[in-house]
Amino acid sequence: MVINPTTKTTYNQQQKTKKMNTANYKLLFILLLVLTSCNKSLDKITSVNDYNTYLEGLESETLQTIQGDHDFWENKLEKEPNQYPYLVKLAASQSQLFTATGNIDYLILAEESLIKANEKINYTNSGYLRALARNYISQHRFKEALNLLEKAETIGENLKGTQKMLFDVHLELGNTKKASHYLAQVKDLSDFGFLIRLSKWSDHEGDLSATIKYMEKAMAIAESSKNKALMQWAYTNIADYYGHDGQIEKSYHYYLKALAINPNEAYAKKGIAWIVYSYERNPQEAIRILNTIAKQHQAPDYYLLKAEIAEYMNDKTAKTKYLTLYANAVNNTKYGDMYNAYNAKLFAEELNLTDLALKLSREEIDNRPTAQSYDLLAWTYYNKGHYENALHIAEDNVLNKTFEPEAMYHLAKIYKANGKISEAKELKKELLESSFELGPLVEKEIKNI
Repeated sequence: MVINPTTKTTYNQQQKTKKMNTANYKLLFILLLVLTSCNKSLDKITSVNDYNTYLEGLESETLQTIQGDHDFWENKLEKEPNQYPYLVKLAASQSQLFTATGNIDYLILAEESLIKANEKINYTNSGYLRALARNYISQHRFKEALNLLEKAETIGENLKGTQKMLFDVHLELGNTKKASHYLAQVKDLSDFGFLIRLSKWSDHEGDLSATIKYMEKAMAIAESSKNKALMQWAYTNIADYYGHDGQIEKSYHYYLKALAINPNEAYAKKGIAWIVYSYERNPQEAIRILNTIAKQHQAPDYYLLKAEIAEYMNDKTAKTKYLTLYANAVNNTKYGDMYNAYNAKLFAEELNLTDLALKLSREEIDNRPTAQSYDLLAWTYYNKGHYENALHIAEDNVLNKTFEPEAMYHLAKIYKANGKISEAKELKKELLESSFELGPLVEKEIKNI
């Protein structure tokens, strides 16, 4: 075919246009693939409009009330220093201030007030003993709490209340038979205190459906009582359990319900930040939420979460900054053993200080010889490269004794390091279902098992 100059020019332009269109389609296709892989086809369930009001630093009515109560009892005690019951009232407000602000000073002040009150009556009042034991539980001083509760049990006043706390402490100490015994002693399916403990026991046993069922029953009781403090507590706990079960939308809903009661509920805000980061993969927004919490509530572990998110964003400078801030915060001796487990993991995983991590892991086992504490020791040995030691500890003290996803992840890595590939692969299937709870960084590691 003969093509004249005019026709040839038109033909060349058509071919050039065709190639450009093809290239554009390819580019569009690649962009769609990238966007799809980044979003992982996850539905967005949070909305800034839902929670932004709670991040604006509103004056907390709850905090004002607690502070007013604290000042009232402080003034009363100043006028009548021999009225030791005022010490217990003051300690209650100091404990509430610790919960509301995260300031460790308030928890230590509450301890001092309760010790003075107990000393005044030679440790003979069950209620005062339980109050001090509750303080020690918050400080992770479980053995000291147990000693006080056993005294309260002997005295016998409000025995059910003491037995409920004995369940709590024995479970924390890994004394599962004794914990089960005390749970049976307080059995009452119409009682909020029993149901939340039955839920906790079910979680310990790895039965998540029962855990949720009993917490839902407890939540219904809290709602019918119109007790805002109980409702707030129930909402944050059920939100956690829904998250563990992959019911992320429900989890988000109940965190919002907790914030509707108390706009300064830091735990609920942290829960929403985790959903935004781990489920929606929006690290910048998660950091923004966490930054607003820090203006109202002090807790060193916020820095660890920020460091994890910074690592996900490949921001090494920010990660180093947050880890340094965490180290400075926990350097406060008033925290005692409260952050031993966090520190041991940080030393083993990030700072290559495995000998120090081993020391802290053994201290944790001495303080609370639970499966989680032994998991910490096994994980430290794994990071030290002592794979056989890690396997021996994990199989003897962790396997079938806890069902926490983090412990199962550690076990899978330990299995793989010891050549037990089939066991590691079996755990991998379950772990992938817990990727929301474990977070994007661990999910990546799980996929490589």
